[in-house]
Amino acid sequence: MRILGLDVGSKTIGVAISDELGWTAQGITTIKWDETDIKSADSELKQIIDEHNIEKVIIGLPKNMNGTIGERGEASKRYAEYLEEVFHVETVLWDERLTTMAAERVLLEADVSRKKRKKVIDKMAAMMILQGYLDQK
Repeated sequence: MRILGLDVGSKTIGVAISDELGWTAQGITTIKWDETDIKSADSELKQIIDEHNIEKVIIGLPKNMNGTIGERGEASKRYAEYLEEVFHVETVLWDERLTTMAAERVLLEADVSRKKRKKVIDKMAAMMILQGYLDQK
């Protein structure tokens, strides 16, 4: 069983997937979506879930640095509930504090241009969220 990792933003969803053994995470795509229309990413997610036989989805939970959950965290919780209901998958909310900043730092160290960084940052953050979960289990 492969596991899906998502970095859910207001305009994009970074997507990563585990290998068959659940050891490593690979970023696969970034889905453009409209947060005000919760169904707007359904067709792309359904295709990924079906194609890779996904039963579990790890969703980044953006917490404030003091550990509290703000507006973005509440949005991630709502999306997790939605995915469970629509796609019948287990969801796990994973503390994603600093993953986007860490992804940005890796890309800067690799001397990736600003334009290219913008295209891959969400996918890389999803990969870091999923890898954090895989390393912990």
